[in-house]
Amino acid sequence: MPTPSSPAPSAGAGIPDSPLPGPFPVGEYAAALRGRLRSFAQVQLVGELVNLRSARARVYFELRDATGAIPCAVWKNDWERIRAGTGTLPAEGMQVVLAGGCDYYPGSATSSPGFSFAVSDLRVAGEGDLLARIDRLRKKLDGEGLLELQQRLPRPLLPRRIGVITGESGKARGDILAAIARRGWAGELVWGFAPVQDRHAAPAIVRALGDLVAVAEVEVVIVARGGGSLADLLCFCDETLCRTVALLSIPVIASVGHHTDRTLLDDVAAFSCSTPTHAAEAAIAVDCALARSQQARAARSLRDHARRSMLPRQRIAEGARRMRDHGRRAVLSRARLLASLSRAPSSHLDRQRTRLHQQLREIRAGSRRRLDSEREVTLRRAVVLERKDASAALDCRERRPRELARLALALAGHDPQRTLERGYALVQAPGGEALPSAAAARDAGKLLLRFADGTLPAEVSGE
Repeated sequence: MPTPSSPAPSAGAGIPDSPLPGPFPVGEYAAALRGRLRSFAQVQLVGELVNLRSARARVYFELRDATGAIPCAVWKNDWERIRAGTGTLPAEGMQVVLAGGCDYYPGSATSSPGFSFAVSDLRVAGEGDLLARIDRLRKKLDGEGLLELQQRLPRPLLPRRIGVITGESGKARGDILAAIARRGWAGELVWGFAPVQDRHAAPAIVRALGDLVAVAEVEVVIVARGGGSLADLLCFCDETLCRTVALLSIPVIASVGHHTDRTLLDDVAAFSCSTPTHAAEAAIAVDCALARSQQARAARSLRDHARRSMLPRQRIAEGARRMRDHGRRAVLSRARLLASLSRAPSSHLDRQRTRLHQQLREIRAGSRRRLDSEREVTLRRAVVLERKDASAALDCRERRPRELARLALALAGHDPQRTLERGYALVQAPGGEALPSAAAARDAGKLLLRFADGTLPAEVSGE
């Protein structure tokens, strides 16, 4: 495997006691992996082309055979060149020969990595084993007469119970429901949800068919799925599924893929439809909503004709009967209206009383919550004030005397009397002013020497 040049400088400690080198930055390792894959020799591959899809810059597909598959990618301009060179457009199921080599996209912080076989040239080799196998199976079933069994079964015009096999979250379900609603059908719809793609789909559809026929006792079954590639629809070419459908005693309507898609189930089923909507309409051959409206119009027309064909005396009697019936209905409807109106005030009062009781309970509950909240706030404030008062009292009792004593000591340390007590003398003029220098003392002539215990006069006698 590729090994980057050096571990990441900011990487944390690796796995303890592991003999493997690293840890390496994932981007550096991905780039080394891409370089190693691209260094592999260019080769040619042969297989069947499936899951063909086109993107903005590339065409993607898979190359498969009986033992494996590999994802492939080709640039759009190379695809156009290949199509122009071969003279035909490669399609699903074709046997093709590819030329190219391995490629790897390392991804980034916002995009996923991916491996693909980068195609540089392509040649169409034939139909491919997949289409050939399907064609051989179709001929085999036709030779056994299984393609005609379902088509011989009578289909009910208006079934009472219809079974539907489709994916639970697919669009086919909604299309079938909408078509049945437009038909105005009032029967029972039984769902048999099953996967409609991958290798598990065919056995699941077979089990769902058995359940619908044996347990639900349906009269017709719809198997529906939207469009897809040949690989996506391959489960509907399963031999077991096709044989099961062919041997059922009730008709099966197939609606798999779009107009251009054709599977073996379409050949075996009693009827093949291009869309789920078409399948629902085929299962319910009678438009019930239209039939009901036509029946109502016919009944009105018969009543009108019978009324016109009556004799004058009979028409008068019929008119009187209709007036009596109308009058009775009018009286009854107004009596019901008056009864409802008479009950309306008490009902309104009951509703208002219930609403007022509810509001009163809410007001009481809100008041209790507000009182509790205010009480809690008051208690917290009282505790804070009590703590502040206690702190102030402690200040007055302990902190303030200590502070005053400290200030007294500091003041005493700066008292001139204390300096005099240590043996110093203060030189003053006769008027009591302090003389800060010898020159000032000479100019004054006469002095006062202040000691700690008294003052003595003095006189300057020389320079």
